[in-house]
Amino acid sequence: MSAHGDPIPMTARGGHALTGTADVPGDKSISHRSLILGAMAVGETRVSGLLEGQDVLDTGRAMAALGAEVIRHGPGDWSVHGVGVGGFAEPEQVIDCGNSGTGVRLIMGAVATHDMAVTFTGDASLNGRPMGRVTDPLSLFGARAVGRAGGRLPLTLVGAAEPVPVRYATPVASAQVKSAVLLAGLNAPGRTVVVEREATRDHSERMLAGFGAEIETRRTDEGFEITLTGRPELRPQTIAVPRDPSSAAFPVCAALITEGSDVLVPNIGLNPTRAGLFDTLVEMGADLAFENRREEGGEPVADMRARFSPDMKGIRVPSERAASMIDEYPVLSVVAANAAGVTEMPGVAELRVKESDRIDAMAQGLRANGVEVEDGPDWWQVTGRGPGGVPGGATVAARLDHRIAMSFLCLGMAAKAPVTVDDAQPIATSFPIFEDLMKALGAEIVRGNG
Repeated sequence: MSAHGDPIPMTARGGHALTGTADVPGDKSISHRSLILGAMAVGETRVSGLLEGQDVLDTGRAMAALGAEVIRHGPGDWSVHGVGVGGFAEPEQVIDCGNSGTGVRLIMGAVATHDMAVTFTGDASLNGRPMGRVTDPLSLFGARAVGRAGGRLPLTLVGAAEPVPVRYATPVASAQVKSAVLLAGLNAPGRTVVVEREATRDHSERMLAGFGAEIETRRTDEGFEITLTGRPELRPQTIAVPRDPSSAAFPVCAALITEGSDVLVPNIGLNPTRAGLFDTLVEMGADLAFENRREEGGEPVADMRARFSPDMKGIRVPSERAASMIDEYPVLSVVAANAAGVTEMPGVAELRVKESDRIDAMAQGLRANGVEVEDGPDWWQVTGRGPGGVPGGATVAARLDHRIAMSFLCLGMAAKAPVTVDDAQPIATSFPIFEDLMKALGAEIVRGNG
């Protein structure tokens, strides 16, 4: 699949059990951070298992444009020769981050405390997303952003000539914002502090510590306080990227709702700040097993087995769990549509400002396929139709959103009638082997309108 170009309609049909091993790609969050922190270290960082989706490739090109040497040695095998903290050079061209909100926000943080101007752009979806949530805290360091109305891309970030450390309390639970501030703090003197009321995914903190930064997290009355001491010399690392739990969600959820399915997904990252979906599925009654639990590269991993689960029931997902599964709510709603009873999902306003308005995109598509959905500004609920009970038969709009496209293709694997997405090409941004992997498990997916 191409991340850009003409739309690629795609249709999934039910009636086929999913069986076998699903070797999903490397974790996208860790892949982004491996390239960025490798570029800010002194020496050569080696990365195996890197996700080679368009989002991560765009981040690799950005690091090269900023002066690092980024080399691909083979599938998933990369090296980054870093320039050190404070060593980025002003790029000669605009930095194009494609579809990646994570990429652009983290890179903005990394360059915000360098005395230079960097212009960012992306695809139509990314250029429609607000950047104020990250440029506002970066301005506290002394950076200045000039962009379109609403703080949207294309946008030029003028880095701070004399950066100062900051203390910043995040107004919303966002690992992207937290990470951007911490990356900016690397090239600021003194201590930069981020306070978040709810814990978000902590890959940045784990990886910064691994690269040699002085970083500490402690619980306070305000929440979780992360303190970073600026201007360290980061040490290059050897990183084995675990497989992405957000990508694993699709074969796992498809297996749970497709009769006769039994799928093994090996080496999945189970970082507690990312595992909320799996906790939720178990509470719903999913037949999930976690085998060979271990730790790799500072991250907990396991082999996960998912079997068809006809007795799942709707639950109320705790709002405090949202930060640990925010990207998985679309595919959770597909599982909910095949469960019995109502699944309530409160505290998810963040879904309104992802690659698309994911609540609206899923609600409209599920309704078109015969599923009852209610939604509000920061909540939604799905009334399940039981195993195999979704009528299907509709064509839905993916809205340039990879997770919407994959979620509805999973719906089609269990629905009575085929489900078509109008454009599956954005899937390449995060899960370029999705189509081939699902077909290898037994899914019937065809290009076109079926």
